[in-house]
Amino acid sequence: MRATADIFEFEEFRLDRQGDGLSRRDQAGAYVPLPVGPRTLDVLSVLVERAGELVTKEEIMAAVWRRSVVENANLTVQIAALRRVLDQGRSEGSCIQTVAIRGYRFLPAVTRVEHADTPQVIAPRLSIVVLPFADLSECGGQQYFADGITDDLTTDLSRLQHVLVISRNTAFTYKDQRVDARQIGRELGVRYVLEGSVRRSGNQVRVNAQLIDAATNTHLWAERFDHDIGDLFAVQNEITGRIANTLGWELIGAETARPTEGPDALDYLLRGRAALQRSGGARDKAAEAADLFEHALALDPSSVEAQGRLADALVNLGFSKDPAAKAADFQRAEELLAQALATSPSDSYVHFVKGRLLRIAQRCEEAIPEFEIALAANRNNPVALVEQSMCKYLTGGSDQEAIALTERAIRLSPRDLNRWWWYTWIGYVHLLESRVDESIAWLEKGHTVSPRAHNPYFALAAAYGFKGERDRARANLAEAQRLLGSDRYSTVARVRVNSDLNTPAVRDRWETVYIAGMRAAGLPEE
Repeated sequence: MRATADIFEFEEFRLDRQGDGLSRRDQAGAYVPLPVGPRTLDVLSVLVERAGELVTKEEIMAAVWRRSVVENANLTVQIAALRRVLDQGRSEGSCIQTVAIRGYRFLPAVTRVEHADTPQVIAPRLSIVVLPFADLSECGGQQYFADGITDDLTTDLSRLQHVLVISRNTAFTYKDQRVDARQIGRELGVRYVLEGSVRRSGNQVRVNAQLIDAATNTHLWAERFDHDIGDLFAVQNEITGRIANTLGWELIGAETARPTEGPDALDYLLRGRAALQRSGGARDKAAEAADLFEHALALDPSSVEAQGRLADALVNLGFSKDPAAKAADFQRAEELLAQALATSPSDSYVHFVKGRLLRIAQRCEEAIPEFEIALAANRNNPVALVEQSMCKYLTGGSDQEAIALTERAIRLSPRDLNRWWWYTWIGYVHLLESRVDESIAWLEKGHTVSPRAHNPYFALAAAYGFKGERDRARANLAEAQRLLGSDRYSTVARVRVNSDLNTPAVRDRWETVYIAGMRAAGLPEE
């Protein structure tokens, strides 16, 4: 569908589909027409109408050549012609991004001119600029640290899927200027602005960050981070990691709250991710997310992210199903991951999901390299850190390393709804190491965060049973069975068969502590 406007402006260019075609603004501010062919202009028109979005080759071919039968090479020729004109003198790479096999994405912010005096900015979804953080320390001298926070945040946010981040060099042109978010949004074509400050006092540093809706100049989220000064680089890394992890979910929440007519694949992907973030271990939200990812895949069958997200959702749902249904879900997840990696062999998220699937299948040695790929792309991915922690411990690694990795994840994302499992996992490690009181403290935190998750209650039943507090053990076991709603863990024999944490490296401790505790809680043998 063509847009109602016929004039689009981006950077120093103007595309007038009914007038001068493509023109470029000169030093005097006048637009000078450029010699570009009509077919090339048609391709550009399709791209700018959907600036910031992936436009598949098939969509461009259908819109430009309609029913004519032409070779794909024709599109490649037109893209090359556009790049020769648009990328001339450009210092930050091409304005047309090639998405391997699938299509192209137009990167500059575009202004759609509905009328001569009323331009409308087309800001790509999940587009943001990180403004230079201010140094508010009493004696100053911390601007280098504030600039480091800005640089790292720009880099970390750029790693998030579908997030378009304005370059550091452009963002720093606003340093020490008093410009409101609406003006910045108009000038840069972004939906969101992140601003903040650094204040150091003695051995303490405080970082404040605020997310602003550029269209309305309203604050969507604000957070304060306090930290002791030690290794300044490590402090900077942890703070920026925490902000980026939190902000990733805040952006998705803000974007999915916007009304949408005729949702596309990206809308369904973002809604599915938001549903998972709200799940807190609840199966209904996991099922809702899986359904949304199914819609995304139906709209874009070649989408690597849709394949990966749906595979992850199927793995999550498989836990609550009978063995046959679980096997079917896991088989489909494997097929989806194979398709995704065939298209995009280096996709870090797909490698992460593959690692989860391998870990649950007790193939932890094979899973560890998958998580290493995910962490190489984003060293501050808290979920990958916990999965790596599990694999290392379940293959005979150090309990202290496993706990340290998980505690790092908690520091990086202290309000993450997944933390109920992170607390539970630390409690589980303490339990297998016979540190029962420490185990119970962590497990209680896990079920406090997510009262509907059954896992903490099962582990608490084992911990209290091993400690000899049988009444508490029985109460936790009964609650765990009620929340689970199946007979998957109804006997010791079923627990042995169905638990993915019963690996050879920890089996002796698992039997002498966990199983012994479950027996004391009243779990029957058969």
